[in-house]
Amino acid sequence: MILDLNTFIAILAMAAATVFTRVSGLVLIRHIEMNERRRTAIEAIPPAVLMAVIAPTAFAAGWAETLGCAATAIAARRLPMLVSVVIGVATVALLRAVGL
Repeated sequence: MILDLNTFIAILAMAAATVFTRVSGLVLIRHIEMNERRRTAIEAIPPAVLMAVIAPTAFAAGWAETLGCAATAIAARRLPMLVSVVIGVATVALLRAVGL
């Protein structure tokens, strides 16, 4: 495999952008007073991002994927993110195993 210079620079730029956004969020949050309303809004971000990632799959794939996305969405309302994803993957796997 040959890695050209443009690809390498693009990878480094994406890594730098990722690190910058993560670090800047941690730095900026230190200067904000956290009340209950803000805390609730920040806690809603991970499930919202998860739904944004899985929503296209729900409408572009088969029934197993659609039902798996629904199971993930329901689980994400009350359970930790990792557990929600595991439930969604397990739902798709089980439904595919039964032929749906």
